[in-house]
Amino acid sequence: MSDITLTRTIALVGHGGSGKTSLAEAMLFNAKAIDRLGKVDDGTAATDYEPEEVKRKASVSAAFGHYAHKKHSVHFIDAPGDDNFLSDAVASLKAVDGVVMVIDAIDGVKVQGEKVWHFVREDGLPALMVVNKMDRERADFEKAVAMVPEILGIKAVRLQLPIGAAESFKGVVDLLSGKAYLFEADSSGKMNAGDIPADMADEVAAARETLIEDITEADDTLMERYLEGEELKPEELAAALAKGVREGQFAAVAACSALKNIAVPPLMDLINQLLPSPAQRGEVAGKNAKGDSDQTREPDPAAPFSALVFKTVADPYAGRLSMIRVFSGRLTTDMQLLNPNKDAKERFGQIYQMTGKNQKTLTEALPGDLVAIPKLKETVTGDTLCDEKAAIVYPEVKPLPAVISYAIEAKEKGDEEKVFAGINKLLEEDPTLRLDRDPATGEAILSGMGSVHIETTLERLRRKFNVEVALKTPKVPYRETIKGKARVQGRYKKQTGGRGQFGDTWIEVEPAAPGEGYVFLDEIVGGAIPRNYIPAVEKGIGEAMAQGVYAGYPMVDVKVHLVDGSFHPVDSSEMAFKVAGSMGFKKAVPQCKPTIMEPIMLLTVTVPEDAMGDVMGDISGRRGRVLGMEAKGSLQIIKAHVPMSEVLTYQPELTQMTGGRGAFSMEMDHYEEAPGDVQAKLVEAYQKSREEGN
Repeated sequence: MSDITLTRTIALVGHGGSGKTSLAEAMLFNAKAIDRLGKVDDGTAATDYEPEEVKRKASVSAAFGHYAHKKHSVHFIDAPGDDNFLSDAVASLKAVDGVVMVIDAIDGVKVQGEKVWHFVREDGLPALMVVNKMDRERADFEKAVAMVPEILGIKAVRLQLPIGAAESFKGVVDLLSGKAYLFEADSSGKMNAGDIPADMADEVAAARETLIEDITEADDTLMERYLEGEELKPEELAAALAKGVREGQFAAVAACSALKNIAVPPLMDLINQLLPSPAQRGEVAGKNAKGDSDQTREPDPAAPFSALVFKTVADPYAGRLSMIRVFSGRLTTDMQLLNPNKDAKERFGQIYQMTGKNQKTLTEALPGDLVAIPKLKETVTGDTLCDEKAAIVYPEVKPLPAVISYAIEAKEKGDEEKVFAGINKLLEEDPTLRLDRDPATGEAILSGMGSVHIETTLERLRRKFNVEVALKTPKVPYRETIKGKARVQGRYKKQTGGRGQFGDTWIEVEPAAPGEGYVFLDEIVGGAIPRNYIPAVEKGIGEAMAQGVYAGYPMVDVKVHLVDGSFHPVDSSEMAFKVAGSMGFKKAVPQCKPTIMEPIMLLTVTVPEDAMGDVMGDISGRRGRVLGMEAKGSLQIIKAHVPMSEVLTYQPELTQMTGGRGAFSMEMDHYEEAPGDVQAKLVEAYQKSREEGN
């Protein structure tokens, strides 16, 4: 289909369990893109096909689908709703022109839906909302609709009223046309137009009047005519409704049961009618390849080609697949593309259209299309692909910051290389994962969006690469330093028959300036210690500092003056002076008022206003200091300094405290002296481990 005015590119978003995947399944089935209606609970849904999704009965990554409906070509992304996989949903929004937000008829708008909605608004995407699960017990359409302005802060305009609820739900009334659409109970999606039930006539009349008032608010001229009592034509109302949705003045709301395929076909009509085509969304903004001037591309097949890589999929058969959204031009398999982010040229052999795990080979892709290109060498998620004669760079898809970290190690000795090779492959697919090695503790640290995210990653690692990983809470990289001075002798003398060992040093130890690390000053005069032995003294002290003296943590910001010593012409050696330096330093530290420094994190917490008091009280209880607060819409952003040891398991605790409505990020900020009781515990643990070691 080459007419991009008939293309729709959308994301299905909402909280986990709201029924997005069931809706995707019903739409694909109604459009005959699949030949049977699968179910999430049975593990047969087209877009939930990964073993981890089948096991959890929930989406853990964005999946893709395509269907044709009434001359329109619709490309959709089924975005995960769980907090652990929110970043995938956020990245998906960069590739679409509108969203269908799925709301639960029983629970209404839940926290995860609220979170993704903030990103929908941030990206300026128009929204069609559907209250799903109308067939369930306790389904309440009006209650769910009332939560939209209250929680999401956008006006909700009801386009339909449900006919019945729970077991009696059998269809919807279209308020603009005044028609009732009734559905078979066999999940076939077969629809019959009929008369409005008599007991709903008054309710429908009142709701239609409200709808017309809401629609005319999107068009001043129409509103004037309406207020003057003029009869408005259906096509005028339809145009104003589409304008209001596309400009984000309000969200249109429908109703359905995705699982029973009731009222899904009218929703598919609304997607065609209300959500914009690439042409209606207009030009796409980027920068030139040097990043110093703005550029735009029109969503026109005749324009130079450009696209954004918004996701990478590790396919067991095709290798690495780069999922792209075409913004302009025409993509064909004989093209050489430029990746301006890497300044690299890419060639490829095929273009795939993905529906779940099924791949359809295409000869070309046009603006609005979501397609997969296999085996690009340099390109990763967030990169732009474009015509090398007309380079443009689109804003990167930035992953959300990781919120939880674990130390990892291979369960089986010898598997270390396989573990890290496997994780690096998964990092290509999932940019929210991070793998670092803590230089202070030597531990490999795997970070992600939550414990379920990490757990799912390890399941994939086991399935794809056949390796097992053990998780541990990361060690806190404490540091030791000193606050006082001392002058000591370090003397090493050993006689074992034949040649002995002899090294004699006098050192003065004092604090260095913060951040100086280890400062060694050679102040030997008159050859008290031969020049060739002095580096050995420095090395011996450096090794003692690295191991720690007080509580087993590396020492920092210490200045050592080597001031005197003596040697033996036969028995002295580099080894003897290295040991003598180390012995002297270990003797000096207890006399220098040793202390332990703890890492302090800059914690940024975003919470609803009603949870602010609890969160701030909790931060104080974690020995934190609140630095400031600022409002962002209905949310409050709290910044605080908190010791790392107090926030190693902050994510589940914040979730519990805020009912899942809180989010946070943190980064290392500085070191501070730990309180006495914390130091006492660390020293005690160190002494105990030494005793057990002996």
